[in-house]
Amino acid sequence: MAILDLNKQLLTVIILFKVKDNQQMAVIEKVKELFEIVKQQPGFVSANLHRSLDGVKVANYAQWENEAALEAFRQLPETIALVKPLQALVEEMDAHRYEIVASESKIGIPEIKDREKFVHFSEFRMPAENQPRMVELAKEHVGPAMSLEGLLSATFHRSLDGERVINYGQWENEQAITKLTQRPGFGKEDGYWTGLADNEFHLYEVILTEP
Repeated sequence: MAILDLNKQLLTVIILFKVKDNQQMAVIEKVKELFEIVKQQPGFVSANLHRSLDGVKVANYAQWENEAALEAFRQLPETIALVKPLQALVEEMDAHRYEIVASESKIGIPEIKDREKFVHFSEFRMPAENQPRMVELAKEHVGPAMSLEGLLSATFHRSLDGERVINYGQWENEQAITKLTQRPGFGKEDGYWTGLADNEFHLYEVILTEP
């Protein structure tokens, strides 16, 4: 399973697929085919497939020992052959390499497990010059956020290219996260990221893990 450990030196790859209309299940099946290849590769640690409850996105949270192992997998002919039809099913495939920069948890070191918790990906997109300040604010807010009822863990990641910050949050149930989205000030425009980043938010369930 994936362990979201701030102190563990792993390369994290998060791929967010924005699917075309009614293509979420087709995307999931194609990613599962890739999982059959990836789990046999040297340097692979884990891959974790998520389905957004609104049908708009599919997310893969993957971990590798190093960049060389990831690149070797990407260059395999069978990988390339599967990625082409996958790209035809999506409007966008947002893939970046990440490192964990802040994490708080009520349940010890967070782990990704199949169908155990509801998950949110908060996607912050920004010019690279804004990322350092965004990371500072994430570190300031992650502790106080743990007072939210039902929030079990929050783990912030920064992309190595400077263009993304992802908050991966785990929730006790769907009702708890729904309450958050209904709070005044919650939304794409209002928050500590205002003026630094654009924010997109989706709620997911974990549907497959490959350790």
